[in-house]
Amino acid sequence: MRQHIEYATAPDGARIAYAVIGKGTPVVRASHWLTHLEYELDSPVWRHLLLGMASRHKLVRYDGRGTGLSQRDAVEISMDRWVSDLECVVDCLSLERFILLGVSQGGAIAIEYAARHPERVSHLIIHGAYARGFLHRDDPDKQRQFVELNRALIRQGWGSEHDAYRQWFTSQFIPGGTAEQARWFNDLERVSATPEMMEKFVVELSTIDVADLLPKVTAPTLVTHCKGDVRVPFALGQEIAAGIPGAKFVPLDSRNHVFLADEPATRIFFDAVASFLGDPPFKGALPGTATLKERAQRRIVALERSWRIKTVAILAALAGAMISFLQLFPLLRQ
Repeated sequence: MRQHIEYATAPDGARIAYAVIGKGTPVVRASHWLTHLEYELDSPVWRHLLLGMASRHKLVRYDGRGTGLSQRDAVEISMDRWVSDLECVVDCLSLERFILLGVSQGGAIAIEYAARHPERVSHLIIHGAYARGFLHRDDPDKQRQFVELNRALIRQGWGSEHDAYRQWFTSQFIPGGTAEQARWFNDLERVSATPEMMEKFVVELSTIDVADLLPKVTAPTLVTHCKGDVRVPFALGQEIAAGIPGAKFVPLDSRNHVFLADEPATRIFFDAVASFLGDPPFKGALPGTATLKERAQRRIVALERSWRIKTVAILAALAGAMISFLQLFPLLRQ
């Protein structure tokens, strides 16, 4: 799918990059850690989720301030600003009512937006999210040490050409990923934001606390979470589902924070979303689930088929010309 990237201007002047792909009822993905509108669309980690949503709906994505193609410096990072950026993008697109998708950190942003604007959220889909950041969970001292470790690793190696430091984060997000997927995620970390901005993100992420807003969410809600999620424990997804009145909870059998294309969890997720939104279930292969190698092979086959068709057409034209010549040849001899 092709996308056109445009910019909205937040109330404080920050430039927010957004893109729209697909057609149908709008689905807006709240921003989260590590996005890049261009880089992620053809990725072996995010592609299947993005194309799966965009195959039936108009998917709106935007890079959060300080990341991706949005303004990357001289911007304030806070929960209020993140929610304000979401408000800015949907207002810029004149979306009166839409489905809101919150993944990981985006789940908390989506929850706060849904609590503030119940009239605009028709459905809320939450995956791999948490209502409480590190410093609001059990054993705050231990969590504080973990946050400081994250900060130190980012300062030391986030922007370097070596993957060792970034691999520490990658192994938490996609521990079951292939070498290709791990390399891509390592690169995403490097290109998505500067080390200075990522350190600010880690600090703000650790202070998130929207637990008190869960009972105030009135939109029909679907919560999914991978059972073996290393980055965001399964219990935190259960907490969200238990706190939002009437929320449906679907556990996914995966060790990854982001379920990957070849996992059974991917079809379970999309079946759950289709049932939740009233869409027909997917049949056959899910959009975007082919690997980069498989897509390359398909392009080669398509080119070969195209050349065969063109070759047959050329030969047919030559044969027709030859027949015409042979028919005219006796006349020419006269």
